[in-house]
Amino acid sequence: MTVAQAVVEFLSKQYTVDSIDGVEYRERLIPGTFGIFGHGNVAGVGQALKQYQAADPTIMPYYQGRNEQAQVHQAVGYARHTRRRQTFAISTSIGPGSSNLLTGAALATTNRLPVLLLPSDTFATRAADPVLQQLELPYAYDITVNDAFRPLSRFFDRVSRPEQVFSAFHHGLRVLTDPAETGAVTISLPQDVQAEAFDVPEEFLAKREWRIRRPEAEDDDIRRAAEAIRAAKRPLIIAGGGVLYAYANEELAKFAELTGIPVGNTQAGVGVLPWDHKFSLGAIGSTGTTAANAIAAEADLIIGIGTRYEDFTTASRTAFQNPDVKFVNINVAPIDAYKHGTTLPIVADARKALVKLNQALGGYRVGADLEEKVAAEKKRWNGIVDEAFETRYTPLPAQNEIIGATNKAMDDQDVVICAAGSLPGDLHKMWRVRDPFGYHVEYAYSCMGYEIPGGLGVKRAALAEAAAGGPERDVVVMVGDGSYLMMHTELVTAVAERIKLIVVLIQNHGYASIGSLSESLGSQRFGTQYRVLDKEQHSFDAGENLPIDLATNAESLGARVIRIEPGEHVIEALGAAIKEAKAAPETGPIVIHVESDPLLDAPSSESWWDVPVSQVSELESTRHAYKTYTDHKNRQRKLLG
Repeated sequence: MTVAQAVVEFLSKQYTVDSIDGVEYRERLIPGTFGIFGHGNVAGVGQALKQYQAADPTIMPYYQGRNEQAQVHQAVGYARHTRRRQTFAISTSIGPGSSNLLTGAALATTNRLPVLLLPSDTFATRAADPVLQQLELPYAYDITVNDAFRPLSRFFDRVSRPEQVFSAFHHGLRVLTDPAETGAVTISLPQDVQAEAFDVPEEFLAKREWRIRRPEAEDDDIRRAAEAIRAAKRPLIIAGGGVLYAYANEELAKFAELTGIPVGNTQAGVGVLPWDHKFSLGAIGSTGTTAANAIAAEADLIIGIGTRYEDFTTASRTAFQNPDVKFVNINVAPIDAYKHGTTLPIVADARKALVKLNQALGGYRVGADLEEKVAAEKKRWNGIVDEAFETRYTPLPAQNEIIGATNKAMDDQDVVICAAGSLPGDLHKMWRVRDPFGYHVEYAYSCMGYEIPGGLGVKRAALAEAAAGGPERDVVVMVGDGSYLMMHTELVTAVAERIKLIVVLIQNHGYASIGSLSESLGSQRFGTQYRVLDKEQHSFDAGENLPIDLATNAESLGARVIRIEPGEHVIEALGAAIKEAKAAPETGPIVIHVESDPLLDAPSSESWWDVPVSQVSELESTRHAYKTYTDHKNRQRKLLG
């Protein structure tokens, strides 16, 4: 068989096996393959997929996409919702087809989410040299465009000989299914090698199981961590995505309820506890709640569980102001367990570590004063959010109102999707989540354009979940016009497959998030508005709004569109439109178009994010911003201990 045929059949027989509380789960690791075909893969992987489709469409289902980067985003969304047990493979042609994957590879690796990339490459034999779309470097003729994947991938290999396919895919899938190492796995396939025939051992094509490793915590580490917790006066838990990937949310709830230790969550950790849980402080850090940040400022012990401590989480290392603060870090990845120079790392599965900690801390509980402060801060923040959701602006609403109306109209088990702009920060601090699967905001890479394809990937996983007897979930994408214009093409994919993806498209005529940041840094929202060019000043900052109609654009792609007109009843109409979309049959995407006022901000997190300001400037606004910046900078700490 050809190399491509061997690869496709091999991938069709790979399974993940996972065990949670004695219940074993067995699922296909690669349930399908995306591909856009060109001269690099049309006669290789393309031919193989067609051949198996003709024999049996269930062997390796093929899915179309409209952009290679968007295909990676679909795979990542799917992997996130399946808790990293499943993902897709993506085949591309050489040249731009392959390099279009680079952003997706970076996103997957940054988020620690698995995806299998199969970019085609130039001739291994160099029979045709240089081939169309080949990169030629006079100092290193063996380098191709695909070498750009090396720093973006958790595993990279190039199959230059057919026999290399065995080790390449064996080690690639080892990394793909490793909770501590997972991310983008890239295996480069030269176009001539894909079509080359060779003898394939039956053992390579046999069914193989990849057991997800969930390592136990060392008893000595648990003992030392328990001692540190018992000695602490104001401990705080920071829960990240690792809690969800370890299915540890119930054990975390038990831990918080037994000890009284409050919980703040990262972007990836939203859903570890319901928003109204007694010990849930909600989001923490630069986009956090005032409740979480107030408790964090005084905490003397931070118990990080499944978090990589992104700068938004630590408010650029200003969140923790107690001079004696220490860290206990529980993480399956050593790089994260050792963050902030901690002397108490626990390299282990989050759920298994929490089980042991719950046993070791029997009878321990924080002081009543901490519990009272947690309750008071939660009450204060909930009142702030209630006011933000209920305050009405006309004719254009604030984004807060739109978030509140969307949240209210969705069912508990539904999933909200977002990625970039002002929405992620506002959702992080204000979204009221009840289901551990109900929130998916890609914020490790904060990639504009992720929203629609990522949401489509989540919807695919949700449909498979429902078909297996799980809950039926609607997936609602919230996206601004800036991100929409970057990658709305996968609406066509949803149309082709009749997948109901609900998209709330918020038009504010520019980049609201960066506009607000620019203003706070003294740059006066420069270059962040969608305006007609003022040729005399060569400025896009003060002209008329661009005459673009994104609702009509979505209709032209085949989506059903519901237009919400500006006026007094925008929020009521939006809520009704979401309910209408949820009640609609599964016949294709529905886009709800609503305009907002970009100058109406969300409630403050009473926190900070480090973005350097020009030290010298002729602009008074910049000089003022620099003074504010230095004040915050003086609160920044090394956090070693």
